[in-house]
Amino acid sequence: MWQNAHDAYLESRILSADPLELVRMLYQTCIGSVREARRHLAEGDIGARCRCTSKAFGILTELTCSLDHERGGDLSQRLAKLYDYMQRKILEANFQQNDAPLAEVLGLLSTLSEGWDGIRESSQPVEQAESPWSQPMLSEPTPELATHGWSL
Repeated sequence: MWQNAHDAYLESRILSADPLELVRMLYQTCIGSVREARRHLAEGDIGARCRCTSKAFGILTELTCSLDHERGGDLSQRLAKLYDYMQRKILEANFQQNDAPLAEVLGLLSTLSEGWDGIRESSQPVEQAESPWSQPMLSEPTPELATHGWSL
């Protein structure tokens, strides 16, 4: 029951996310998979490690496929090379059963994720300026000014 609710929530989040948020979600999921792979490597759980590295590899493939080389230019090409490098490091870690390549991939992904978060923050629309009439008055009028000196 809980898994169905979680899956529905995740599907809703994905379907309503903008492209920047989708990439952020992919980075976060990939980071989680690499962390889990490192943990399973330390524990000697080969099957779980392979599942986690496979998931991270697949996410990097998806990130590579999502690059727009026409609009992205040089940045897009550099990201493609970086994603390819990380995939090779994941394969190296898996074949050699070595943590160092996974630690390197984790560092690269964390840096990319932080940079992506910065892009996301800087691309948020600026709040429209408030009307000067919505601001409180600097000083409250004195009673004699408020009634223009009239009395009842």
